[in-house]
Amino acid sequence: MPSSSIISAGSVESPLILSIDIGTTTVKILLFDRLGRAVENLHWRSGFEIQSTTDGASEVHADELLDVVCKGIDSVLAMAGSLADEIAGVASCTFVGNILGVDRTGSSLTPIYTYADTRAETSARWLKTVFDEKEIHHRTGCYLHSSYLPARFHWLEQTRPELIRQTERWLSIGEYLELELFGQTSVSYSVASWSGLLNRRQLVWDEHLLQKLPIDASQLSPLVDLDFPKRGLRRTYASRWPQLARLPWFPASGDGAAANVGSGCTGPSRVALTMGTTSALRAVLDRNIGQIPDGLWCYRVDRQRSLPGGALSEGGNLFSWMQRNLNLGNLDNLEMKLQTRPPNSHGLTVLPFLSGERSPGWQGSARATIRGISMATTPLDILHASLEAVAYRIALVFKRLSVLLPDNVEVVAGGGALRSSPAWTRIISEVLNRPILMPDIPETSARGAALLALESLGVLDNLNDIPFHTERTFEPDPERHEIYQRALERHEELYHKLIM
Repeated sequence: MPSSSIISAGSVESPLILSIDIGTTTVKILLFDRLGRAVENLHWRSGFEIQSTTDGASEVHADELLDVVCKGIDSVLAMAGSLADEIAGVASCTFVGNILGVDRTGSSLTPIYTYADTRAETSARWLKTVFDEKEIHHRTGCYLHSSYLPARFHWLEQTRPELIRQTERWLSIGEYLELELFGQTSVSYSVASWSGLLNRRQLVWDEHLLQKLPIDASQLSPLVDLDFPKRGLRRTYASRWPQLARLPWFPASGDGAAANVGSGCTGPSRVALTMGTTSALRAVLDRNIGQIPDGLWCYRVDRQRSLPGGALSEGGNLFSWMQRNLNLGNLDNLEMKLQTRPPNSHGLTVLPFLSGERSPGWQGSARATIRGISMATTPLDILHASLEAVAYRIALVFKRLSVLLPDNVEVVAGGGALRSSPAWTRIISEVLNRPILMPDIPETSARGAALLALESLGVLDNLNDIPFHTERTFEPDPERHEIYQRALERHEELYHKLIM
């Protein structure tokens, strides 16, 4: 791996940060040094399963996920040996838009409901009859959509009222980890901003929304910033991890905010395109944003920094679904075939909404469509058209986000789905008609959480001081871009006929 992002154990510069990254389908735990370099061979990862059903459920068992995280910490500390004594703090980031209920003892009463759970779509529509959605969007930075908590709580009240009555507290997975380790919880402005319940300007829970929901602010955790850590693990965990017992454990940040920081996109000159299980395009602005562009959200990195952007429910999950169900074969062979295919050469138009639409149209009930299938259509055609369709959705988000950014903004790619598919990255570059920079940073979210912790500790004065190195640049072909522009028009035409 490149030396700019990875450092050998014998060459690290202390202090170190243990970084926990709870992604949508994978937990990763790594050690980073004071310059944000991952310590070579001191990393651990494990997948976990999200339970999905045809009615739109997307759930994770909270205690099983907690067990995965704790085993990962065990493993990294064992591998680190004496180097663990140089750890100065623990950072974390988590997939966001998730919630679970706990009882008075702190035991989970519900599964973790994820942002991809679409069963609250009817509740989202009901909320739009009660509230002025434009006003809610302006105040919280979020739409009234099934991926956010207002719709989730109303849906639970309608379908599982006994859970609403029995639940003492509502927590995200990062808060649930804090409750287990410390016996108390708080939630960062970053994670709270993904809930749809945070007043983004005043940084308080939005009482206007809560008045119409079956919960109150006392059932949500106190709001804190990322520089407000906890110390003093409960006895069981202090004995299990003595190296971490008295260290500061920083509140979890949203994985999207961490990914921006970790990929070097800490200001308006660079926009982060992240594609793991899902996709997102985000920028960090060191100010409050007045008018949020239509179709986008605006979350927080912390009390100072805003995070405008948009997210798709599609990314690597779409590729995995296609590979699993279309019998596409070896990934390396697929990549080679995709790299040689002309743009829009399949005669298909795809709306890739396997899990409903988020940005920019926010039609949670939308479902995937493939138009133009004939006897000549192959599984590879369907895959190719679907990857292009995701690129079109990213282009629609980028167009809206661009009004907040300078003209010469750089697009920086990250996430496993793009790193493993240069062909897909090139498609996006040609659809956007912009170069895409691929930095030599394999784990951007975990790195970003570590850098934010180093900033909170005062080790880093300015995140922009961390060097940015590009591993590869994907340059667009103007002729292929013109072909994609016509295909994008066809894509939008189908969207407006079937979805809007």
